[in-house]
Amino acid sequence: MLQYLGLCRVTVLGHSLGGVNACQLAAWLPGLVDALVVEDIGAVVDGDVSFSLAWPHRALTRAGLLEGLGTSARYLLGAVREYPDGWGLAFDPKDMNASQRELNGDHWNDWISSDCPALLVRGSRSAVLGAEHARDMVTRRPRTELVELPAGHTVHETVPDEFAAAVDEFLGSL
Repeated sequence: MLQYLGLCRVTVLGHSLGGVNACQLAAWLPGLVDALVVEDIGAVVDGDVSFSLAWPHRALTRAGLLEGLGTSARYLLGAVREYPDGWGLAFDPKDMNASQRELNGDHWNDWISSDCPALLVRGSRSAVLGAEHARDMVTRRPRTELVELPAGHTVHETVPDEFAAAVDEFLGSL
């Protein structure tokens, strides 16, 4: 797709699943990726999103759906839709769980297979990417920098200015 768009050299940035996808793109098409930015995902993934199976399928009102989604609502605002039988999500949480199961596993080969400059951004309060694992990722992959910012898993959302500055500094150093 990138080649179809006429892009022959790109910098790829990905968060969570997108971070694994970015690593895979860099590993599988090394001539295409100039630099890599990965936000808060490890080379080994063991996530569980089964909590989403308790979300309501439909609610009578938008507010009722958002209430039923609990603390996840703020991440799902763009996926809320009105249907003939009420308010629901644009996707099935069962599919989200299936995607997570496919993502879980060892991605070390993808992580260490490329040698383009890389920035690994970790939220210092992340429950997804631990500090030791992040340090190991930097040690095992040359030309990789680690930046830790005061956030959880969604660094770009929690501290957007700091995240942008870290990415800008990294890209400026290339």
